[in-house]
Amino acid sequence: MYRALTVAREYGSGGAEIAKHIARELGWRLLDNNLVIQIAAAAKVEPGLARRFDEQVDSWLHRIGRGALWHGAFEGVAHAPINDVFDATTQAALATTLIREAHQQGSCVIVGRGGQCALQEEIDAFHVFVYAPWAQKQARVAERLRNRKDIDECIRATDRVRREYIHHHFAADWTDPHLYDLMISSSLGIKAAAAAIIGTMKAAGGLGAQHG
Repeated sequence: MYRALTVAREYGSGGAEIAKHIARELGWRLLDNNLVIQIAAAAKVEPGLARRFDEQVDSWLHRIGRGALWHGAFEGVAHAPINDVFDATTQAALATTLIREAHQQGSCVIVGRGGQCALQEEIDAFHVFVYAPWAQKQARVAERLRNRKDIDECIRATDRVRREYIHHHFAADWTDPHLYDLMISSSLGIKAAAAAIIGTMKAAGGLGAQHG
């Protein structure tokens, strides 16, 4: 039985909406922007600071400077560093810890933050990548960022950062099909894509009859 679903998504693909719909349908806990709030609480920093470093990679110069102080991944939230060294590396380590804790608790849908890599070895985690036609991504992002004129570059830049996040923190390729159990286009529609994901999980024997 599946304990967790991870949803990686292109920017503007509607992946977060699909994840939200699935969580509601299954009655599972959704970890998306609220995960950032949990990270801020664990690190005892302002949520705005945690949002600043969400799914980011520290600059090369910053990584060189912190290297003498911190090495390796954190083993638990209790080991979170103090506020004055909070950065994207700390953020990613705490996100991974919280994702693994959520998996242990079960019944959770995790959006981005390398969930597909953090739980790659867990046979009871189902991994999905959501993509979409360019025009549909443009439309979604334009609706969300009404005052932005550089929509195309915004999409490319956000996806580039997400790719770098996975490469840097997990040494993996964000779009590698071997990371996922299912890669699906949201051109089907949000509800249809969500239903297809739930249906696939059920067909694989990973959901009980109560989710049928």
